[in-house]
Amino acid sequence: MTAQVIDGKAFAARVRGQVAAHVARICAECGLVPGLAVVLVGKDPASQVYVRNKHASTIEVGMESFEHRLPAMTDEATLLALVGRLNADPAVNGILVQLPLPAHLDSDLVINAIAPAKDVDGFHISNVGLLGTGQKAMVPCTPLGCLMLLRDHHRSLSGLSAVVVGRSNIVGKPMAQLLLGDSCTVTIAHSRTKDLAAVCRGADILVAAVGRPEMITGDMVRPGATVIDVGINRVECDGKARLVGDVDFASASAVAGAITPVPGGVGPMTIACLLANTLTAFCRANGLPEPEGLTA
Repeated sequence: MTAQVIDGKAFAARVRGQVAAHVARICAECGLVPGLAVVLVGKDPASQVYVRNKHASTIEVGMESFEHRLPAMTDEATLLALVGRLNADPAVNGILVQLPLPAHLDSDLVINAIAPAKDVDGFHISNVGLLGTGQKAMVPCTPLGCLMLLRDHHRSLSGLSAVVVGRSNIVGKPMAQLLLGDSCTVTIAHSRTKDLAAVCRGADILVAAVGRPEMITGDMVRPGATVIDVGINRVECDGKARLVGDVDFASASAVAGAITPVPGGVGPMTIACLLANTLTAFCRANGLPEPEGLTA
């Protein structure tokens, strides 16, 4: 068996196209433009790349992009004051504080200072609680992107057995909640799970989000299963750096029915879903119908 490769890059392009079409229609009908504010503290190289890509993608779909770059030694009061101003700014529909923050700043305090309705990362404790109780919430972008890919591939997820390997607040836990919401039977596994391989082999849907390169191998995959690889790990091979996922693609793709590659799988969906969340936040704030197919 050779697995079907799920093209996240192409799917993300379609999502961005949907967002752009909605934004153009809203602008023509209402004269309003959704706005996304991104706050970057310090000069972490990876964060700078992410922020640059987010800015370009936001402009590409016709939204307003507001960037706020602060020195690494910015104090908590200054950062919280900026978040407060963005909360009060009607031109800003989504607020994203780029993580990780410098060590002297309390990430939880800062994230929970964002107005929940503008929390397009879906990390605010109110959105976490709403998602966990099956209510309307802003959903974290990466799990939302995974759900979109799964829905597109399977059409209906109802009754499928899903295993999520990883229990982070950013991916693992919200991913499990989203799968439960689509009527999957869900198991959350992690580094202390007994006989992890056997647990994984029970999955129709296997989501790997552990941050360990190529941890999930082909002998851990049920034949015909759908494998969603959330991991992005930089490894050295023969003196050259390359990106790999949490799944050993070569062995897993020989067993799985479908699989996401790294790069080009889940990664492109994260920014696409950030834009979708910003559009959703704008529609909710202005009493407009939410875009179909772009929410959980």
